Amino acid sequence: MSSRSLAASPSLGLPIAQMRNVFSADDVERKLHKLQNSGVERDYDSLRNTYQRMLERGPQRFAVKPSGVPDMAPLYDLLPNFGDVLDDVKRHVALSQDSRDSLEVTPILLLGPPGVGKTHFARQIADLLGTSMSLVPMSSMTAGWLLSGSSSQWKGAKPGKVFEALVDGQYANPVIVVDEIDKASADAQYDPLGALYSLLEHDTAQSFVDEFAEVPIDASQVIWITTANNERAIPEPIRNRMNVFEIAAPSPDAARKIAAHLYRGIRSEHDWGQRFDPEPSADVLDQLTSLAPREMRRALVTAFGNARLDNRYRIEADDLPRHGAGKSRIGFLQ
Repeated sequence: MSSRSLAASPSLGLPIAQMRNVFSADDVERKLHKLQNSGVERDYDSLRNTYQRMLERGPQRFAVKPSGVPDMAPLYDLLPNFGDVLDDVKRHVALSQDSRDSLEVTPILLLGPPGVGKTHFARQIADLLGTSMSLVPMSSMTAGWLLSGSSSQWKGAKPGKVFEALVDGQYANPVIVVDEIDKASADAQYDPLGALYSLLEHDTAQSFVDEFAEVPIDASQVIWITTANNERAIPEPIRNRMNVFEIAAPSPDAARKIAAHLYRGIRSEHDWGQRFDPEPSADVLDQLTSLAPREMRRALVTAFGNARLDNRYRIEADDLPRHGAGKSRIGFLQ
């Protein structure tokens, strides 16, 4: 697939963008023409609409990369337990500078207990690189078609997540997060991880064929981040295609920084948040340090609500959910 330079001046500090073809319009036109001449077009309305949408949107997508090695100090501060992974991303960004080469990142596997912030890390990387992020929850997968699409001959068939990210999205190099890859289930007919054998290899990913559209797609620029709790549940050929990083739970000091960041984030995301104190109290941070980052956000939202029910715009430690109290009723914990 071809690409051409577009865009932003490095002096502006904006991402450098190239336009890259993620599929061949000629291939799509041939497929559409064949479908229209088959006499069964009416039975394949979804497939016909997909081809027409591809032609309307065109094959070109943005392939972006930072115009220089970005200042990643805030990310190291926000994600202190991801230092090794951030170092790896930084090396790849540095290699792509001062050349027309696209940004290529070796697929990443993040190993760690639930809730340590693996998915949050992926969102931060997508923001850093100026691209989009798609999440594929493997724990809910029962067949490989979620990634690679299902045959148009099946009722309710549709393209897979890779096709959607590249054809329906804006970028040739989105971040795709394969979440909880170790929990993918399989039966005798379908291997949920089957598509990854080619998608995680640069050369074969250049001509990835979605089973629904049956048109080659250039997925070679996709930035893959996978997460898992149990490395042994992942087939070795898949593991060998990725750089593996073990993510530990944050230290108490790191957990305080994460909790403070989440507090500020929730506050800034909502109009009502502007009425609350700019920073959480030390007592609140002390109590939050015992939680995983995933749980911190839920606890803070509960605390904001409890404070408002008490006609306050300041969160107190007692507003946070009580640990070990069992499941609470729907609504804010009192």
